[in-house]
Amino acid sequence: MKPVQMIPNMLTLANCGCGLLAISKGVDALAYRGGDETFFYHKMEAACFLIFLGMVFDALDGKVARLTRSFSDFGAQLDSFADALTFCAAPALLAKVLIEHEGAFLNYAGSPRLHFAAAAAFTLMGILRLARFNLETEHDEEAHMSFSGLPVPAAAGAITSTLLMYLILRVPALEQAEGTVTPVGEMVGFFGAPNWTPIMNAMPYFLTVALPLIGLVMVSRIPYVHVASMMSRSGGKFVSLVGFVFLAFGLYLAPVPFCFVVFNGFVLFGLMRAGLGFRKRKSTVSPASDA
Repeated sequence: MKPVQMIPNMLTLANCGCGLLAISKGVDALAYRGGDETFFYHKMEAACFLIFLGMVFDALDGKVARLTRSFSDFGAQLDSFADALTFCAAPALLAKVLIEHEGAFLNYAGSPRLHFAAAAAFTLMGILRLARFNLETEHDEEAHMSFSGLPVPAAAGAITSTLLMYLILRVPALEQAEGTVTPVGEMVGFFGAPNWTPIMNAMPYFLTVALPLIGLVMVSRIPYVHVASMMSRSGGKFVSLVGFVFLAFGLYLAPVPFCFVVFNGFVLFGLMRAGLGFRKRKSTVSPASDA
């Protein structure tokens, strides 16, 4: 294997490392019995950001493989194994950890078996989605313009960004950078923490339902666009650069709300577009004649 051919696989292994470290931090957060009440939330925040870092490596490995023409069946299988860990198992485990840790504070008496079933449904559906993707997708660029079913990284982003939103509402002190309150921290402080209590109380219920539902969307045949490929193909390179600048501003000023809106909006947009498409197809079918 040539050195240039190793670069995509090294990026994939970095993705895998992010998933392992995210799981490790989730376990550390749940096992901590010290006196620092914010330790759990800091560890969980770090674990969530590691999943997003894994997405960066996941986006780079495929792009680098196609640019260097070093894609291979080995790389495709390795990528799926890494995605199964970082985007299937890790978000589901972190959601289960958050539900069971916060249940005592939110007067939520759930069942550990139910939480495991919800997390397992998300993980197993994601693995099935990856296996189907490997069988149906070719290495060329055209095969990556759209997806059949919700992509696994997008599903992970929807769950992980929801966890992060809960964390910053639960502990507004997380929204500080270099001792200065971030714009999001100022917004949370302006509205006041008690206003978010109903939302926080509903989070364990929401996650328990959202995990299997998003899992079903992953294995569905609902079409989803490949955003990065579409931006690079349509509108020219200049428009893509403008979009990248505004994307960077959004991530810099309000990374957690920005990711929450983008990923969950992407999930809902695909569902809405599929629903509208179904209604349109149904309306174009002519009624049967009485003859």
